[in-house]
Amino acid sequence: MSIARWLAFGSASLILLGIAPSQIFLALALAALLACGEALRLPRIRLPLLLFLLGTLVSLLLSGNPVAGLPQIRKFYVFTELLVVFSLLRSLKMVRMLFLTWAGIGAITAIRGCVQFVGKVQEAHRLGRDFYAFYVGERITGFTSHWNTYSAEEMFAVIMLLSFLFFGRPVRRRLWIWLICTALISVAIVLGETRGIWIAVAVGVLYLLWYWKRWLVALAPVIVLVGFFAAPAHLQDRLTSIFKPKAADSNQFRVVTWRTGLRMIEAHPWFGLGPEGPKLHFDEYVPADVPRPLPSGWYGHLHNIYLHYAAERGIPTMLILMWMLLQIIVDFWRGLKALPPGPSDRRFLLHGGIAVVLATMAEGFVELNLGDSEVLTMFLVVVACGYLALEKNLAGDQEGQGTAA
Repeated sequence: MSIARWLAFGSASLILLGIAPSQIFLALALAALLACGEALRLPRIRLPLLLFLLGTLVSLLLSGNPVAGLPQIRKFYVFTELLVVFSLLRSLKMVRMLFLTWAGIGAITAIRGCVQFVGKVQEAHRLGRDFYAFYVGERITGFTSHWNTYSAEEMFAVIMLLSFLFFGRPVRRRLWIWLICTALISVAIVLGETRGIWIAVAVGVLYLLWYWKRWLVALAPVIVLVGFFAAPAHLQDRLTSIFKPKAADSNQFRVVTWRTGLRMIEAHPWFGLGPEGPKLHFDEYVPADVPRPLPSGWYGHLHNIYLHYAAERGIPTMLILMWMLLQIIVDFWRGLKALPPGPSDRRFLLHGGIAVVLATMAEGFVELNLGDSEVLTMFLVVVACGYLALEKNLAGDQEGQGTAA
């Protein structure tokens, strides 16, 4: 049983270093779970989760090209992370250690990202390229294959770390370590220059501040303004590009994907085009008034989880996903209301869980973040641990007592 728990811990923590080691440990943890006879547990979102997966299967069968959609069915394996973590990590101490491990690995990947950033600056200078135009398509990736994945991983790590520092048991020893980790990860997120992540981090952190020290929320605009005017010119340009895009920015191509997605939904509202359908049939649904060639960008998905899942799997399946996300927030909020006053592991897990869901939903307006296996894995780990905080029979349950490492 102990081996199974540590295998689950390994899968949940190694995701920051790569999808392969995480999924290998996931397979081993799942096998150990089945072998040890421990009860298989899913949190109370199992109904919307199972309906979402069922809706995906129905969409696949009705798509007319089921083979093309099989990659999304194979991704069902990622959802077993929820089962494994919720079934095996039955200790608040181990759960706390997991998120502190995320912080440590996140800081290491942040250092790697900073080194990559210096290399990008030097490369752009060597090639005589304008850094802004060069960097938008060549951003830092840490140990991942894409900057959006990297930035989302760092976002989850820093949100859970801040929740631990704000709401967890008081940290008296080694506080400086976690503050350094927070600073390094924050720098990496800024240098990642992924605007959707910037917005999502702001949503998650503002939520945490509101329930920690509300007066700090009033200072947030001042801090942003000071940071903006103190930042290098290309960072200022990247932030203002949300409203005033440059030629290298992705604003226009996202408008094309969103308009195309709406046409897909209009044509196939109930069951969608099927898994992978938006990628395979994109050109068929591009509005006639969109000039060719299309703006530069990635057209393999719709860069919006709400539009994408509605176009791919149908409006009902997308609404089931929304039900699941909102149910998580409601359950965690009710759990917080039932807690006794004072800092605790349960409080940091529930506040962190809500902040992560809010951040994910915010970024979901501009990116298919839950379609990324690494991001989905970390999201499911946070959700599983939040629901563990609602359990009454966990080891190490000493609310408000002692100090954390």
